[in-house]
Amino acid sequence: MDQPQRLFDVVPNQLAKYPKADMLAGKVDGKWRKYSTQEVADLTMKFSSGLLKLGIRPGIKKNEEKDKIAIISPNRPEWIITDLACQQLGAALTPIYPTISQSEMEYVLNDAEARILFVSDKELLAKIMDNRDKFPTVREIFTFNKIEGARHWTEVVALGDAADYPTIDEIRKNIAPEELVTLIYTSGTTGTPKGVMLTHKNVMSNVLACQPYLPVNKDARALSFLPLNHIFERMVTYLYLNAGVPVYYAESMETIGDNLKEVKPTIFTTVPRLLEKVYEKIMSTGLELKGIKRALFFWAVDLGKRYEINQDQGFWYNIQLKLANRLVFSKWRAALGGNIQAIVNGAAACQVRLLKIFTAGGIPILEGYGLTETSPVISVNRFNVEDRMFGTVGPVISNVEVKIAEDGEILCKGPSITAGYYKRPDLTADAITDGWFHTGDIGVIIDNKFLKITDRKKELFKTSGGKFVAPQPIENKFKESPYIEQIMVVGEDRKFTAALIVPSFSNLRTWAQKRGINYTTNEQMVQHPDVLDLFKQAVDKYNQFFNHIEQVKKFVLMPREWTVDGGELTPTLKAKRKVILEKYKKEIDGIYAPAGGKVDIESL
Repeated sequence: MDQPQRLFDVVPNQLAKYPKADMLAGKVDGKWRKYSTQEVADLTMKFSSGLLKLGIRPGIKKNEEKDKIAIISPNRPEWIITDLACQQLGAALTPIYPTISQSEMEYVLNDAEARILFVSDKELLAKIMDNRDKFPTVREIFTFNKIEGARHWTEVVALGDAADYPTIDEIRKNIAPEELVTLIYTSGTTGTPKGVMLTHKNVMSNVLACQPYLPVNKDARALSFLPLNHIFERMVTYLYLNAGVPVYYAESMETIGDNLKEVKPTIFTTVPRLLEKVYEKIMSTGLELKGIKRALFFWAVDLGKRYEINQDQGFWYNIQLKLANRLVFSKWRAALGGNIQAIVNGAAACQVRLLKIFTAGGIPILEGYGLTETSPVISVNRFNVEDRMFGTVGPVISNVEVKIAEDGEILCKGPSITAGYYKRPDLTADAITDGWFHTGDIGVIIDNKFLKITDRKKELFKTSGGKFVAPQPIENKFKESPYIEQIMVVGEDRKFTAALIVPSFSNLRTWAQKRGINYTTNEQMVQHPDVLDLFKQAVDKYNQFFNHIEQVKKFVLMPREWTVDGGELTPTLKAKRKVILEKYKKEIDGIYAPAGGKVDIESL
């Protein structure tokens, strides 16, 4: 069979080359429910037929006029089966994050004019039904879990009629790669959600370009837990399926540790925040060790921090690292299932320290870069070590061109660039000039090969003294502290750079307990003089890496973590700078007030 051109082509491709007993798998009542390649193919046909019976219009050619089917659900096999069934009819799936706000959900469903909606569970269904009259275009609602009084997704499958299959085959043949496959609404860190139109060609070109860079084959196995609502996980899923890699869906973010041990994956994708949490958990375990075990643990971590890729660090270092892998890092690998060959990181920059330590421990982290609008990968560090460099997002993929504009912005061109923004030709014209997509990110090319992201164009700010500050490198450096969970650097139109800091409360509580510091609430703890002095020392330590204008002069400790539910983070765990600036305006104004009482580094 030739290379797939449409996403649904991956099913017959897998069936012909490497049929699986576990093409997709998810937990049901505590046991793995596996779907074979043949079962997925059969279910998809029945599902497509059922959608026809429900009035989905097949074969609409114009992208804006295609019927939209919405889905609000965590990852599960039914998610992908629904996606495939929509694709075969030429309809477009519109995924919506389960954590989306009520107002954004209303906007997306109405802007997309979704006709059918699939939701996962009772809570999400209640969220919809409480506001049912606000979604007039939605004619049918089905659930993936069995819920009393609700229509189950298998009802759609039951409507399927084999007499429709020749019609569906004909529809499939006539779907062009340039046709819309999905409409993804992205709110990013600011503004009203905008619908990104991605075609089969957009996503499949990314699949085919990225597949050779990863250790994927018919003997591999993947665990999936990043939201399929995001194009990163969705594209990688189709890459897995095209390569014959079974995909197991984690039950939830809380069960990832257990699921890793059960599935024993060779590969999975993640975002930096989750890697940081894994590292913090490992380090807290190390801190509890005593004697020789503790000494060995931190000796191994220190070796990892010194690790350099593509550099021979000498016979003695190599011998020590080999021993550290046997005595210490082997336990880290076992915690990830024992078979991991690579972890692919996206969505935001990962601390170089973590990249070094994990890679030294035989857990290569392949950091990449892209946007929803680019389907998503623009560049990625390869499994092949010659094409990896710490602190960069790797070489540009084979079918994408990148150039750096005069102001440093990264521009890209290629088959994976979005067809545009739904109903917003004005935004499309702003984002794409002569075929070049404006990423909004600032970057440089290192050694004429590796792309390095230095900041977000819109996040650069200018102090009242007229000096530009790039917050991202400062924030990434400060997060190396075991006591800093989250940080946002501020100072636009102000006289100096400052920061809002969310402590790592688990580590801070352990530290406070050892010193006999008494408190009853987080608010009391973050105001304690000894705690403020601890963070003053951390800020002093990391300030030395930056020039005077970039150094954090004052900071305020926040009493609680920023979250998706709280509105401060996007579903991919990136800080919504605009939201945080507005929500904590009082605290920020207090930093700059003449007698603000916040921590002034230069006065301590």
